[in-house]
Amino acid sequence: MSIFSRAFKRESVDSYIQADSHMTRVLTTRDLIGLGVGTVIGTGIFILPGHEAAQNAGPAVSVAFLIAAIFSGLSGMAFAEFSSAMPVAGSAYSYGTVVYGEIIGWLLGWSLILEYFLAVSAIATGFSAYLNNLLITFGIHIPKSLLAGPMEGGIVNLFAVLIILLVTVILSRGLNASKKIENGAVILKVVILALFIIGGSFFIKHTNYVPFYPKEFHSGFGGLNGIWAATASIIFAFLGFDTIAAHAAEVKNPQKTMARGIIGTVIISALLYVLFSIVLTGIVNYKKLGVDDPAAFALQAIHQTQFSVVITVGALVGMFTAILALVYASSRLTYSFGRDGLLPRGLGKISGGSRLPVNALILAVIVESIFAGLIPLNTLASLINAGTLLAFMFINFGILILRRRKDLSHDGFKVPGYPLVPLVAGVISLLLITKLPVETLELFSVWLVLGIIWYFAYGIRHSKLS
Repeated sequence: MSIFSRAFKRESVDSYIQADSHMTRVLTTRDLIGLGVGTVIGTGIFILPGHEAAQNAGPAVSVAFLIAAIFSGLSGMAFAEFSSAMPVAGSAYSYGTVVYGEIIGWLLGWSLILEYFLAVSAIATGFSAYLNNLLITFGIHIPKSLLAGPMEGGIVNLFAVLIILLVTVILSRGLNASKKIENGAVILKVVILALFIIGGSFFIKHTNYVPFYPKEFHSGFGGLNGIWAATASIIFAFLGFDTIAAHAAEVKNPQKTMARGIIGTVIISALLYVLFSIVLTGIVNYKKLGVDDPAAFALQAIHQTQFSVVITVGALVGMFTAILALVYASSRLTYSFGRDGLLPRGLGKISGGSRLPVNALILAVIVESIFAGLIPLNTLASLINAGTLLAFMFINFGILILRRRKDLSHDGFKVPGYPLVPLVAGVISLLLITKLPVETLELFSVWLVLGIIWYFAYGIRHSKLS
């Protein structure tokens, strides 16, 4: 067999199911929605609606959120079908290895691990900034050297590291304990958002909605470039429901539960984002919302300053749930690499007592803590989008292959409107990749090259498929 043929050798689903049989299936639909909403509704809801309203769409930012949700729903259905047909750990990595071949699956997993690691670190850094602002409100001042890494003139971003370690302690207690904390925190976050939406609706001025789509944003075909620009930025607020697929090996009745968890996450997140943006732009004129804390700013504008502390707490809870869900997902993906031999096999071991991939969890946390504590992520943050969109593209197109494979037939959820829906979603993913900044694409290309080098230097020789 040539090295090219070997690289594109495909794994069987049965092999994955057997390898994951030591993991405990305890997650329900509610748990998956908790993980999904915990990831998707993070810092974005407290920042993006204001920025995009001020810079691209005005009050029509709610329409942009709706369009982004529809696209996310299309890709979400593709993940739901794959996870129903292949209830195994690893998300796009495992799916890609089965339908495309090992090297494609590895590169998809290599892309997603970058997304997860950077996302955890970036959100932890944001958590540190919000927590510091809250402490200042109460007269507590932390030395600047403990709020930034060496590249920003400090020693270490202490709060960013501590929140990751706290999440690790929670996850190490097992699935039952961590899912209860995640679900409780998500409920608290949704309640705070609901309070803003319901309470803020009494302060809406209808004149702030006129014009709904301001003329200064009219450009391009049909004058809709402003809405499309806002949509392109907002789409990334919905990236995160794909992490649900990483837990398919720990889900009860995955043929039904996975689809309900993913689609439920998209619907709930879309509803919260759209209603939040409608109320926000109704309280304050869109021109004033180009700030990093638009919700708190809007509350101050209507003289409800005391509630802005509650919003800050909501943001902190939102970031906590996102970090927990992403550390969870990154450890499962790292476990999948070790399970298959593409990374050292010790990472693929399951602890006999907790039934958790402890070694994979430790490695993920070490890397994420180093990034969060020492490295500023402004330049690297957009790499999160590149890796995720690449996975979206291959998974959507992969539905076309999945349906043709007689050995992969299944009775679970199936994407409606086949083959048009997955084809359109795949093309949209490709178009969005081309809209990313050139420097982002260059850095992402370097990451992919490093992945290819690792695969041929180590992975292909140690892989279970060899």
